[in-house]
Amino acid sequence: MLTVRQTRLAWLLVLPTLLVVVLVAGYPLAQVFYYSFFKADIAFVERPEFVGFENYLFLLRDPDFRVAFWNTLKFTFWSVSLETILGLAIALIVHSNFKGRGLVRTAILIPWAIPTVVSAKMWQWMLNDIYGVINVIGTKLGILSSKVAFLANPNLVLPAIIAVDVWKTTPFMALLLLAGLQLIPSDIYEAADIDGASKWQQFWTLTLPLLTPALVVALIFRTLDALRVFDVIFVMTGVNTATKSLAVYNRQTLIDFQDLGYGSAISVAILVIIMIFVVLYMRFVGGVGRHD
Repeated sequence: MLTVRQTRLAWLLVLPTLLVVVLVAGYPLAQVFYYSFFKADIAFVERPEFVGFENYLFLLRDPDFRVAFWNTLKFTFWSVSLETILGLAIALIVHSNFKGRGLVRTAILIPWAIPTVVSAKMWQWMLNDIYGVINVIGTKLGILSSKVAFLANPNLVLPAIIAVDVWKTTPFMALLLLAGLQLIPSDIYEAADIDGASKWQQFWTLTLPLLTPALVVALIFRTLDALRVFDVIFVMTGVNTATKSLAVYNRQTLIDFQDLGYGSAISVAILVIIMIFVVLYMRFVGGVGRHD
């Protein structure tokens, strides 16, 4: 239990950091909230006009916003689900003892180390229907009957982008889950072996419950990141109705349409959506971990 003097010292030590956060993050966030109630262009050619909740009411009936919202939800659901399953499998493998484990742990981080813009451009070339290596290898091996325009087909473009994101971000999930696995004491597995529990039973009754806190943190990180996805989609397809996410639509509104007021309202909506997901995760998934 901290004394009053220690508590005061702690607040004095964190005060500079809090001031920096308020200046760097708090002020721009307040500006976004402020302009979301105005009709204003980003160049301020005309004086901003107060319109109240008009931007938010238009947002509710905007078909482009609904399309971007559903694209973002689909991207988030599939990418986070696949990355969690594959990341958990990789973490369990590299957590076991085998020769060359250090080399494998380093190698799986290579996709994560590549900047997203670089990896997105690389996969854009690889998926090209004329000279892309995926089509060349697929047709030569007989997997593809003909070359496929993955990024031009409305039914294939979003799954292709999700696959690229899974390739890049699964190592991040594996790294977070591996850190959680290393905190589980090994003697409980020795006791389970003595009791005759199979590896499958040990996974469901020991590993998964004890890994839940790390799993919740990993899910929150990846879900927040996926909900505001921008770079991989914008580099690979630009502003495309089949893949347009909320962040891409927000950028289009602010930069292409120069609409500061409505763009700010979209930014606030993205923030609210992310906060809802965080509360849901902490309420349901985090609650399961504490209960167990």
